[in-house]
Amino acid sequence: MVMKYTEEQLNNFDKAVLVQLLLANQEQLASIDQKLQLVLEQLASAKHSRYGRSSEKLDTDHQIAFKEVDDQIVFFNEAEAVANLDEADYEEEDAPKSKPKKSKGKREEDLKGLPTVTIYHTVTGEELRKEFGEKSWKQLPDEVYKRYKFTPAKVEVEEHHVAVYAGKDDDHIIKAKHPGYLLRNSLVSPSLEAAVLNGKYVNAVPLYRLEKEFERYNLKISRQDMANWTIQCADRYLAILYDYLHEWIYDYHVLQADETPVLINKDGRPAGSKSYMCYVLSLHERLKHEKKLLIKLSYKKLVT
Repeated sequence: MVMKYTEEQLNNFDKAVLVQLLLANQEQLASIDQKLQLVLEQLASAKHSRYGRSSEKLDTDHQIAFKEVDDQIVFFNEAEAVANLDEADYEEEDAPKSKPKKSKGKREEDLKGLPTVTIYHTVTGEELRKEFGEKSWKQLPDEVYKRYKFTPAKVEVEEHHVAVYAGKDDDHIIKAKHPGYLLRNSLVSPSLEAAVLNGKYVNAVPLYRLEKEFERYNLKISRQDMANWTIQCADRYLAILYDYLHEWIYDYHVLQADETPVLINKDGRPAGSKSYMCYVLSLHERLKHEKKLLIKLSYKKLVT
């Protein structure tokens, strides 16, 4: 407990006592200052652990953020994460000279192989005479610029009229040749089912979003119909391919392999370093595992 002295008591102390009191106060202040610094450091560390960025996380400037909508994980800052404004595709008249130049020939290489539709924009002779006078102009080389043109999907109804003929003398009937159908008495066509498979399994678009997308084209298709079409077409047309691949993989020495990225804190490397957990399952191990399961099931049946 700290002793408190009055002004009268301090005036009655001799010089040696006052020196000892001053030294004791200095040691006490130094101890308090050291403890205060430790408390401030612990408080800053606690705030950083609770509110600061974890050392295992990477830089978030170019990371795609996610959120859950209708039980589905979706992107909501993909444009900001992948944008590279330093290499903009447009050209400005007053652009600074220090702007990095794009490599020559890249635009022509991107446009290579795409069909080109040439559109001419001209000025009538009357407008030229009004602007320059009678025969007081000459035509320079055209200014050419290119733009991508995108045509959205178009939905049409194919109404097939198949001619049917019957003999007059007997009941013999023939029909004109016509394309086959995927599913009998169904509105699905090969092009429509291909769009569903591409959206679902290539672009990872849920069926409920495909349903909304088709609604914007005034096409009333429920997600249940798309699911039924996909299952039936898979069973009817892809089962043979699936069975063939299932037999084919048994000719390989490795049946399954998995490489999962993981974060490890205490392996001697800096925080945030990527590590991998690899798992390989050979055909021999798979068959041995299945054999053990069969033995266990047989033993349980014998015991019971």
